[in-house]
This record gives sequence, C-alpha cells and structure tokens, in this order.
Amino acid sequence: MLLIYFLSLQFLEGQPAPTGGSTQLDKLFVQLLKETDDSVRLQINDSIRTIVESYAESDSVFIHRFSNLKFLGQVTSPDTLIKIITWNLLLRNQPGRYYCYIIRNLPELKSRKVYKLYNEYDTTVIDKEKIYKTDNWYGALYYDLRPQIINGTNCWVLLGIDYGNPEITRKLIEILSFGKDDSIILGVKSFLSDNSMKFREVFEYSLTATMTLRFGGDDSIIFDHLVSFSPDNENDRRFFGPHYSNDAYILENGFWKLHLNIDARNKEILKPQ
Repeated sequence: MLLIYFLSLQFLEGQPAPTGGSTQLDKLFVQLLKETDDSVRLQINDSIRTIVESYAESDSVFIHRFSNLKFLGQVTSPDTLIKIITWNLLLRNQPGRYYCYIIRNLPELKSRKVYKLYNEYDTTVIDKEKIYKTDNWYGALYYDLRPQIINGTNCWVLLGIDYGNPEITRKLIEILSFGKDDSIILGVKSFLSDNSMKFREVFEYSLTATMTLRFGGDDSIIFDHLVSFSPDNENDRRFFGPHYSNDAYILENGFWKLHLNIDARNKEILKPQ
C-alpha cells in the first residue's frame, strides 16, 4: 500500500526546507526499493519530485543539504553559483527515468533560476560532437562539478554516470554553460585528443567493471585507462575495463588536453601548461 507523506504548507510554498525533509525523502526512497508495481513506483516518485522541486525553488537551497540520502545526488560548485540534484527511477515494464534539477544562483539579481531536465533511459550513444539542451538531454547522474572560464564565458565542468544502457556503463565529462536567453547549453568544444576537438568526453565499459573518474584539482581530470579484456572483442565496449593505469585531461591554454599513462601522484604533471 502506498504511503502518503504530507508536507508542511510552508515547505510547499518555497520557504526554507524543514528538518524533516531528509526523513520524508528517505522514507520515500525506501518505499521505492520495496515496491514492485510500476504504477505505484511512479506515484511515489511524484511525491519525491514534489519535495525536490519545492526545495529547489526555496530560499535555502544553497545553504541547506539533505543529509543521509543514498539515492539523491546533490552537488554544489565551489563558487556556489550552481547546484545540481539528480536521481533515477528504475521500472520493471518500461524504461527507467532520470530527473535533474539545475539551480543557478544569480547573486547580482538576488535571485535563482531552476532548470528541470528529464529523460527516459536511452541506449543511444551520447554524441561527443553535438550540443545538448533541455529538450534533448541524454540523461545522467552528475556527481561532481568545477567552475571554468572558456573564451570569457562562465562554464562548469560536470562529471556524470549513465546506467541507461543495459549492456554497458557510461561515464562522461560535460561542460555546462548558459545562452544569451539563459537557456541551458551542454557541450563546449574543449576536449582535445587524437588531434580532434570534442564537445565532451564519454567513456563506455563493462557493467561488471568499476571505473574511476575524478577531478585531480581545478585544472586536471584523472581517470582509469580502459582496455578490452577479451582478445576476441577488442572493439566491443561490453568487454572493456580499467587497465590499472591512469590517463588525464589537463587544462592547457583554455582547452582540456588528453595525456595518456600519467602518474596521478605527480602534482607537477597535473599542472596546467
């Protein structure tokens, strides 16, 4: 039986989140784990969306964080200008779904802007050569971000993971910026590898493998080198995994340049040129 959680009127009207917000969300996510009926899971998820949306639009979103929640991603940029909240919903008889709220802090206007992104799980390859926007977002969970200025424009580098393909896992390095009309822009031609420039980097590997992708600092992104562990399937990403060595993108002259087989312990190597 679906449990119904009543929120305070103050919370729903966008005021500072009450201390019980974390408890309410935790109960809802636990209920999702127990429930097997898709229609009920969607109803529970609607309650989660109600809480998160009210929180995203509240005055306290940049000073409050929901605590002890395993299934809700919450990351804030070091410059406190961007906060991203993401989660995914698994369903038994239809594609799973991604939900993302990007909150943009506008201190000069003493206001905030909330962007809502949504997509079903998608097996389509995330294109490294195109720009994505709100209406064609590929779907992912973002777990870290850093600010960066590219060609005089304020941008944010995002690290994310995508479980939308049942045969492989994807991790990605994305760049977020905003257009003149304040619309979201995902992708900037800033990643240099193999003598070509890409809008983003995407890694695909086996569901059974674990890949590390992390910031080495503001100017470096370190990740496991991926290789095929099946000689007969050298081009099949379902058989790719870490090689126990590291590669990195290092910021050089405003671009992220790929460096292979680096020593992640050597801070000098990870410095921008």
